[in-house]
Amino acid sequence: MMLPYKARKNLYLVLVFALLTLFLIYTAFPLVTIILTAGKTNKEVFQGPFSRPAAFFENFGRNARNAWTTGRLGRYFANSIIMTVPSVIITLALSIPAGYSLARISFPGRDVIFLLFLTGLILPFQAIMISLYFLMLRLGLLDTYWSVIFASAGVPFGVFMMRSFFLGLPQELVDAARVDGCSEFQVFWKIMLPLVSPAALSLTVFQFMWSWNSFLIPLLFITSVDKRPVPLGLMFFQTQFTVQYNLIAAAVILSSLPVIVVYLLFQSKFEQGITLGALKG
Repeated sequence: MMLPYKARKNLYLVLVFALLTLFLIYTAFPLVTIILTAGKTNKEVFQGPFSRPAAFFENFGRNARNAWTTGRLGRYFANSIIMTVPSVIITLALSIPAGYSLARISFPGRDVIFLLFLTGLILPFQAIMISLYFLMLRLGLLDTYWSVIFASAGVPFGVFMMRSFFLGLPQELVDAARVDGCSEFQVFWKIMLPLVSPAALSLTVFQFMWSWNSFLIPLLFITSVDKRPVPLGLMFFQTQFTVQYNLIAAAVILSSLPVIVVYLLFQSKFEQGITLGALKG
């Protein structure tokens, strides 16, 4: 016997709500566990993952201070900032003009150059990391910040993304600007660049998250303890404090704050850029 349409619709909504609830619990489980662990003493940690800490904020503050000083998390933070900010700047400085050129300027070999960028986007880092290691060795950049900065710059993805946005802009704006006497640089700087600012901010968020969370690249190029970024430092931090899970949890929470702050600062423009790209795709 087939159920009425309204009953089938209600059953469908119940099933969807149940699946979303299960997914929410599955997603929130590690986050809640880390937050609770960061607010416990080392003794309370072994009472259970969901046991209630006696003094959450007091314990969290103490664990965070110990992780920042004893675990040298403050130094790892500084290293990550030194590596991440230039990587974002280099990515934007190269991707935006290259994306505009490949989208709006006709010149011989344009499609070939774009295919080379696509190859860099498709090719996994593991396939080139040995060659890249010897390249950095010959350039004398091993165990320096610049090796991680150059290797982390997501120029192929940035060029692909910015080219797509420049292609979606109306050609009439460019034609009108050229009729008014604008040079190619003025068309790019005064007309096109402001229109793709949401895409540029979206690329900023993507590149910041990628560079900040990068683990394999600094593991390959960095050997000095004083130059380790946050992801690499947390691995050795965990080895140093094998049984002090509360300090490890506090360090994980602190290390995630910059990415959260960057996303919140650019949230509206980031969502606008993603939505604009979806509508054009």
